[in-house]
Amino acid sequence: MYFYGIDRYMIFLILPAMLFAMYAQMKVNGAFNEYSTVRTRRGVTGADAAMAVLRANGVEGVRIERVAGQLTDHYDPQENVIRLSQSVYGADSVAAVGVAAHEAGHAVQYAMGYSPIKLRAAIIPVTRIGSTLAMPLIFIGMFINLFSLVRIGILFFFFAVLFQALTLPVELDASNRAIDALEGTSLLYEDELPGAQKTLRAAALTYVAALLVSLAQFLRLLAIFGGGRRRR
Repeated sequence: MYFYGIDRYMIFLILPAMLFAMYAQMKVNGAFNEYSTVRTRRGVTGADAAMAVLRANGVEGVRIERVAGQLTDHYDPQENVIRLSQSVYGADSVAAVGVAAHEAGHAVQYAMGYSPIKLRAAIIPVTRIGSTLAMPLIFIGMFINLFSLVRIGILFFFFAVLFQALTLPVELDASNRAIDALEGTSLLYEDELPGAQKTLRAAALTYVAALLVSLAQFLRLLAIFGGGRRRR
C-alpha cells in the first residue's frame, strides 16, 4: 500500500526509527552541553580521565592526543591512540571526563581482547563495501529487472546492519568500563558521577537509534523485495 507515493514500510518502519534517532541526538547534545558547564572540583580534564581509566585497567603504551572538532573523540586501534576533541581533551568538565573515559574504555577492550570488538573490526572491510554497493546494486537490479542483483544488494546491506548490531554491545561495554573505572578512582566526587553517567547513557541512545534505523531499512527491503519480485 502506498500513501501519496510513500510505501507503508517507510511510514511504519523508517519514520519512527528516524524520529527516535533525532531524539537520541538531541539527548546526547543536551546532556553534553549541560554537563560541559559543570566543572570537576578536582580540576580533572578529559585527558586526565582517559589516562586514569587506562591505569586502572593496567593498560600501557596508549597515546592520548588532541584532535580538531567537537565530539570527534575516538580510539584508533591501528595507531593505538585515543584522540580527544578540543572540547574534551583539556576541558575539566564532568561531560569531558565521561566522554574521555568512554574512549579509554575502547582501548581497554582491545588490550583485553574483548571478542565483540575484534569481530566488529574483522567485518569492517566487508561492511564498507556493502554500505557503498548495497543501494546501487538494488537500484540497478530494479532498473534492468534482474532481481538476483537486488538480492545481492540486500545481502550487502545486511552486513551494515550486522555492524550496527555488534557496535551496540561494544559501546555499552566501553561505557560500563568507563563508569567502573571512574567509580573505583577518586577522579570525581560522588555527586559528580551521575553527570558523567547521564552523558554516557545519552550517547548510548545514539547507537540504539543507529541500529534501529539500519534494521528498519533492512526490513523494508526484505518486505518489498523478499518475494523475488518488485511489489506494486
